Amino acid sequence: MAPVIVDSALYRKGTRVPVDCAPQDFQTLRSQATDDADFVWVGLYEPSETELEDVAVAFGLHPLAIEDAYKAHQRPKLERYDDTLFLILKTLWYIDEDDAVETGEINLFVGHNFIISVRHGQGVELHSAREYLESAESVLTHGPTAVVYAVCDTVVDGYAAVITALQEDVDEVETSVFSEARTNDSNRIYTLKRELAEVRRAVLPLREPIKRFVIGEVASVEGEEAPFFRDVLDHLALAAENIDTLETLLSSAFEAHLAQIQVQQNNDMRKISAGVGLVAAPTLIAAVYGMNFRHMPELGWSFGYPMALLLMALTSWALWIFFKRSGWL
Repeated sequence: MAPVIVDSALYRKGTRVPVDCAPQDFQTLRSQATDDADFVWVGLYEPSETELEDVAVAFGLHPLAIEDAYKAHQRPKLERYDDTLFLILKTLWYIDEDDAVETGEINLFVGHNFIISVRHGQGVELHSAREYLESAESVLTHGPTAVVYAVCDTVVDGYAAVITALQEDVDEVETSVFSEARTNDSNRIYTLKRELAEVRRAVLPLREPIKRFVIGEVASVEGEEAPFFRDVLDHLALAAENIDTLETLLSSAFEAHLAQIQVQQNNDMRKISAGVGLVAAPTLIAAVYGMNFRHMPELGWSFGYPMALLLMALTSWALWIFFKRSGWL
């Protein structure tokens, strides 16, 4: 079982500072942030309601935000509770074997000298974002805002990876639809459209919160920090465009699939009709010669039977050539 407290640290002037306290001793950890530029970053993974309450008491978090972070079934949004920002991001990862997009969630509580990240799901991890920030002192000096940027950038990069995987599957569907083999792609097309809708629900609502960081509606984001969020917003816009493109391609593939089915059915009907014609002509001749009337021509002729068989064969051969040239066979 993964630990609830993934990591907790105090940062001063862009550098991680050792603190002599237990990971769950949030009060002591926060009390060490004495300088204006100091801040604490606590990372939690799927905490219980009681564990979140302990964090809320130590950092003065709003109960409504704590409730949202515990339930972890919210759409991306940015809200302010007193002096604390509350940001929700949806995380995505792709299971190629099942053509399935799985979702998780990251909740960020951002205050003057702290940031709390609460992660749900097995998708995007934040350890790499923490390592990047700890190696980039110039970025980390921006405080909790730098962490918000790094987390958002990591999550949006995850969107790009999922969309790339979906693009490969859409290409496979297109190849299958336009192949000469008989395929049944409608189920997979529906599955991919459903998974694209899941991606859309994560990407599109996040654009508004990131835009607020870019245009300066969030007081804690200074002018020199806005370009970082602008880069994230550009990646989100690109992801949204790619989603629309894949939706269009899948819709076109589905229409082409239906057209292919109609063409195949028409071909099948032509072949069936040609087969019926090849059988009907000899049957008609046999029916005529099988009437056995007394004064029927060739009834007493010794070559009548071979002549009837030859007539059937010649008629079938002539019909086969005609259907072949017409493309029915």
